[in-house]
Amino acid sequence: MNLQTLYSRPFYTKLAMVLVSLIALGYLAILGKEVLSPLLFAMLLSILLLPLAGFFEHRFKFRRSAAAGVSVILMIFFISGILYLVGKQIADLAADWPQFKEQLTTSMNEFQHWISSQFHVNMVKQMAYVNTATTKLLTESTSVIGATVVSVSSMLLFLVFTMINTFFLLFYRRHIVTFLVKIFNEENEAIVYDIIAQVQYIIRKYIVGLLLEMGIVAVVLCIVFWLLGIKYAMLLGIITGLFNIIPYIGIFTALLISVLVTFATGAVATKILLVVAAVVIMHLIDSNILLPTIVASKVKINGLITLLGVIVGERIWGIPGMFLSIPVIAIAKIIFDRVEGLHPWGYLLGDEKDEKQPPPLKEEIIEGKV
Repeated sequence: MNLQTLYSRPFYTKLAMVLVSLIALGYLAILGKEVLSPLLFAMLLSILLLPLAGFFEHRFKFRRSAAAGVSVILMIFFISGILYLVGKQIADLAADWPQFKEQLTTSMNEFQHWISSQFHVNMVKQMAYVNTATTKLLTESTSVIGATVVSVSSMLLFLVFTMINTFFLLFYRRHIVTFLVKIFNEENEAIVYDIIAQVQYIIRKYIVGLLLEMGIVAVVLCIVFWLLGIKYAMLLGIITGLFNIIPYIGIFTALLISVLVTFATGAVATKILLVVAAVVIMHLIDSNILLPTIVASKVKINGLITLLGVIVGERIWGIPGMFLSIPVIAIAKIIFDRVEGLHPWGYLLGDEKDEKQPPPLKEEIIEGKV
């Protein structure tokens, strides 16, 4: 059945097919999360590292396996450096835990007095509520600790499988491209190469732009927090930069963390307000200047689809799904724009200023020069 026959069917038939397909894909995505999630992250990393691997192969005459291995090792060092910076700051934060407890205790007492004066709930009843909540927390503490250990181990396994998949995708890139071309008819070869090339180009530019945006936000906020005299300025700046890669939701999470940490360090209300103002102003600059210039110019997806994609991605795969939603939508748009009969869906996902890139050469596709 070709697309022309499919689109000649009645509307309700096409709607039923689309809905069944979406439900099936969503169900399969949920079932295959443990396999598909690291594989998709590996695909993004392999696209990002492809020019580097090609550079080692052509400039230093490395074998393909050696070039892929060195590229993955360099990526591991880069990620480890970021984790080291964050971990070092968190270790310093943990050293001030007694001060945090004292500050929280003082704030809790003031909050209890405020509740007592405003809602006429005496301190005895309030303490009864607190004791009940504490008892339940202690009862469930064992399961919480176990879940945390499982979560950390799952994250480590996720990173290991992601790096292994990245290596193999780089090593077998010619084999994979040839397979993708062979599964379609010969007359569609040019379209398939064009789709692969555009996926490489868009995803690579998107990731590089995202990293650049993240770095700018983190550096600027680190400097601003340091000038304001905020404790753990580097930690809060890095956290805000990292969370900023999650559209819409990440910045509010980073703002909440920054306010809580600043409050727990015993800062006055003025500094807390300054932290809120700094994050909000940086978010406005990022949304109106950095994001359109650095990131949005590479991925032509409208804001409504971006927001819906982030929400759906979170419901399916959690936090990894929120990050992967935009690249997946971008890939879908590239396919829709180049397959006859799917152009309206590509138009729906894109914005009004979308422009197609000229098709590249075959060798540029395989070597990652697009």
